[in-house]
Amino acid sequence: MLLTPEIVFKNVEAIAPAWLQSQGITALVLDVDNTLTGDGSQVLDATVRQWLDAVHAAGISTTIVSNNTPRRVAPFAEKIGLAWVAMACKPLPVGLFVARRRLGVRRRQMAVVGDQLFTDRLAAGLFGVRCLFVLQRGPDKSKGVKLKRKFEPPFVQKYYQKGGVLHE
Repeated sequence: MLLTPEIVFKNVEAIAPAWLQSQGITALVLDVDNTLTGDGSQVLDATVRQWLDAVHAAGISTTIVSNNTPRRVAPFAEKIGLAWVAMACKPLPVGLFVARRRLGVRRRQMAVVGDQLFTDRLAAGLFGVRCLFVLQRGPDKSKGVKLKRKFEPPFVQKYYQKGGVLHE
């Protein structure tokens, strides 16, 4: 199902570059809020910086694709040195199409990393790429996101019922 996670990680830091390479993933499309940093934060944790450095050292390209505005995304992305697509319209795969073109990879080489089923997971599924679902880093500020979160548990539970595990 398009909303059931394929794989669940505790956080982005749990996604090992060696595992990405073993899966043939050479490019990651990264969400910002509650994936790389807290909701609305412009601060990147040192552990996430180290993870990004390790991913890049492994030859894996990254870019940001966010539904947020350029005013939110640009300062964060530029501070950490990543290209970005704002107002991506996830779950529509428009932003993922732009990102794939920029990254110059085939769909099978690309994965989306995000914390929301109704945006990140669904966009990845509609675009035909894997979604590496991560648990949210902190509380949500947006009422819309809080509402969507209320509908996520049955889909996450289905992942675990099918034998899925939390990768730490």
